[in-house]
This record gives sequence, C-alpha cells and structure tokens, in this order.
Amino acid sequence: MRFVIQRVLESEVKVEEKSLGKIGKGFLVLIGVADSDTKEIADKMVRKMLGLRIFEDGQGKTNLSLAQVNGELLLVSQFTLYANCKKGNRPSFIEAGAPDMASDMYEYVIRKCKEQGAVVERGEFGADMKVSLVNDGPFTIVLDSDAL
Repeated sequence: MRFVIQRVLESEVKVEEKSLGKIGKGFLVLIGVADSDTKEIADKMVRKMLGLRIFEDGQGKTNLSLAQVNGELLLVSQFTLYANCKKGNRPSFIEAGAPDMASDMYEYVIRKCKEQGAVVERGEFGADMKVSLVNDGPFTIVLDSDAL
C-alpha cells in the first residue's frame, strides 16, 4: 500500500464539475493499493499517517499531528501509484490491486480514519477526478507499506 501525503491549506476533488470532497488545513492523501495488501497493512498505514507530526508548533518545528491542529483528510484513490516504468515508455499497472479488492481496501481505510475521529472527505473510486490543492510548504511524504 502506498500513501502520498501532502500537507495542504486546502484541497478539493471534483467529478464532472461536481465537488465530492473539500477540506481546509490537513492532508490530501493519494492512496494506492496492491494485490498483496491486507487490512493489517492498512491499519498500520492509517496509524502511521494519523500519527505523523508534520505541522508546525509555536516554535516553528514540525511537531504537531493532524489531530493536534484539528486538520482534515481528503482521501483519493490512485492506482497509478503502482505504475511500473522499468520497460519502455508506457507504464504497466499490473502491480496495482484488482479493482474490486482495491475498492474494498480504499473503503476500509476511509472507515478506519473515521473511527479514529478524523474528519474525512473523499473521492470516488475509479472515477476521472480533478484534484486541486494548495500545498503547504510544500510538504509531501510518501508512505510505502514495504518500507514500514
């Protein structure tokens, strides 16, 4: 599982010009799922993401978590995080999770974040989405379950 976490001042996701999710200060998280991912892996990823201390405290140090700044989450599925570009110029996506399984894992991640008390907005799995953001910093973290 891969999360690309961007610290944002605001972010929004639209499908066919209709806003599906919009947040202020918080994280825009692009979520990629592999066939080998499990609920246990998702639990670990959610714990790590929600525990990240990447917001500035009063001394300007990145020392505060999402909850400590009353931040919000915008969770967007993105199978292209599993693009393999080793051969040729056309990416292969065979490492991405099958759509039904990946959709279930995406929904699971959303549910687990909500259970932890996070304010969660979301995209639409498999849709052609338009995502806008104001990256704060910029500050971007890549979490890969293979590296945790």
